[in-house]
Amino acid sequence: MLAYAIRRVLLMVPTLLGIMVVNFFVIQAAPGGPIDQMIAQLKGGGGGAAARAGGGGGSEVATATSASQAAAQSRASRGLDPQLIKQLEKQYGFDKPPVERFLKMMGNYLRFDFGTSFYSDRSVVGLIADKLPVSISIGLWTTLVTYLVSIPLGIRKAVRDGTRFDVWTSTVIVIGNAIPSYLFAVLLIVLFAGGSYFQLFPLRGLVSGDFWSLDWPHRILDYFWHIALPILSLTIGSFAGLTMLTKNSFLEEISKQYVTTARAKGLSERRVLYGHVFRNAMLIVVAGFPAALVGILFTGALLIEVIFSLDGLGLLGFQAALSRDYPVMFGTLYMFTLIGLVLKLISDLTYMLIDPRIDFAARRG
Repeated sequence: MLAYAIRRVLLMVPTLLGIMVVNFFVIQAAPGGPIDQMIAQLKGGGGGAAARAGGGGGSEVATATSASQAAAQSRASRGLDPQLIKQLEKQYGFDKPPVERFLKMMGNYLRFDFGTSFYSDRSVVGLIADKLPVSISIGLWTTLVTYLVSIPLGIRKAVRDGTRFDVWTSTVIVIGNAIPSYLFAVLLIVLFAGGSYFQLFPLRGLVSGDFWSLDWPHRILDYFWHIALPILSLTIGSFAGLTMLTKNSFLEEISKQYVTTARAKGLSERRVLYGHVFRNAMLIVVAGFPAALVGILFTGALLIEVIFSLDGLGLLGFQAALSRDYPVMFGTLYMFTLIGLVLKLISDLTYMLIDPRIDFAARRG
C-alpha cells in the first residue's frame, strides 16, 4: 500500500501541472481581462480605478490575454496615454511573456504563495481562509446528513425489495432527484424564511450578528438555525444516487452463496444482514465518502451560497471569474485540484483498508 501511495503522490505532480497548463492557456483566449476593465473605468472617470492604477504592488501572478493587450493598445490609440497602459501592464505583471508568467506562477504556487487579489487588495490565501469555514460547513454537513439518510434507507429498500415501501420511496427519491437544489431552496425560502408564509429561519449568513456575544449552547443553536435550509436544499438532490447504490449493493450481496450458507446455519436475518452482508455491501459506499465530500464542497453549493447569501468558496470563485481576478481564479483552481487529487487517493486507500483483497498496486496501466 505504501508503494502505491507514493506512486500516486508522484503522479499528482504532472496531473496538477497539466490541469494548470490547460486552464492557463484557455484563459489566454478569453477577452475582457483586468487591463481592459481598468481602462474602461479610467475612460469612464472611475476614481477608484485611477487610484489603483497609480498604486503599486499588483500581483506577480498574472495571466492577461493577448486579446486584452491588443484591446488595450487599441483603446490607447483612441485617447489614453500609452505610458499609462504600460504602467498598468507592469503593475499587474502583464509585461512578461505568457510562458515566463506561467513558470513564475507555478514556482510561487509550490510555496503556496498565490499572490494578491487584483480588486480586494488582499492575499488569495487570506481570502480562501475567510471563505473556507462556510464551504466546509455546507459540504461536511450535507455529506453527513446524506449518508445518515441514504444508507439506512437503502438497506431498508433492499430488505423490502418489491414491496409498497420500496415503490413509494423510489418515487419520492426520483422526484427529489429531479428537482434542482436551487429550485428547492427558493421553495424553502418562500415557505419558511419569510417569503410568503412563515418566518421560521434566517435568510442570510452563517451565524447571527450577535453570535460572539452568545453562550456556547446558543451559539450552536444559532449555527444550526442558519444552515438548516441550505443543508436541506442540497441534501434533497444528493441522497437519491447513494440510496440506490446502497440498495443495489445489498441486493447483490444478499444473492451470493455465503449468505445462503449463513442462513442455513440458523443465523438470524439481522445477524446475516449486519454481520456478513454489511461490510461487503458498504465497501463502495463508504469508500466514496471523500469524493462525495469534495463534490459538494467545491461544485454543488454555488447557487445555494448565492441564494442564502453565504460567502463561501463557490461564490468567491464565481465572482473572481466575472471580474477576471486571475490570482483568485488560479489560486482557488490550484487548491481545489490539489484537494481533489488528495481525496481521490484517500478514497482508493479506503477501499484497500476496508477490503484487503483489493490491491491497486498489483494492477498495471
